[in-house]
Amino acid sequence: MDDKHFLLNIFSQENFTAQELETIILKFKKVVFSKNSFLLSEGKVANNYWFVESGFIRSFVQDTEGRNISTNFYSTGDIAIDWPSFFLRNPTRENMQALTDCVCWQLDFDTFQTLFHSITAFREQGRTTLVGSYFALKNHSISVIADPAKARYQQLLQKKPHIIQNVSLKHIATYLGITDTSLSRIRKEVAKE
Repeated sequence: MDDKHFLLNIFSQENFTAQELETIILKFKKVVFSKNSFLLSEGKVANNYWFVESGFIRSFVQDTEGRNISTNFYSTGDIAIDWPSFFLRNPTRENMQALTDCVCWQLDFDTFQTLFHSITAFREQGRTTLVGSYFALKNHSISVIADPAKARYQQLLQKKPHIIQNVSLKHIATYLGITDTSLSRIRKEVAKE
């Protein structure tokens, strides 16, 4: 196993034995997604998840008027997953699409189950990741309701500046729950501060 393997950034050598790391890393498959290709489409069951090595991915849903509304963004080091579909084996309501060419490390559901039940550290890291994702989703949901648009933008700018720099304003605006015009105005205000 290469000491510089990307997944060693995800699975810390402090938490796993060398044998566990080798077992885990060999189970992942390197996949490349071209810009605009779909990793997951609405109505399908999520049979895989991906750790993003490079590139940008967006998840989105269609609202009642047929507009695409961004629900999340994924970039280097993130896990791109539809948690409910993957674990509950239900068809997803979201789409995941590569915004750029992407290199990812893919794990399928059955292999995940094997690792989850056989390697304690893998199971604990998975739980920690799930909880962190839940908290981020909950905080974003509350923010869209309770915080002014400018505060939501500033929070995204502070926590994920790479998203602001690499994702189209149209997608960012829908994620923040505002129009493109409002986002342009907010960006100008923030730039002047």
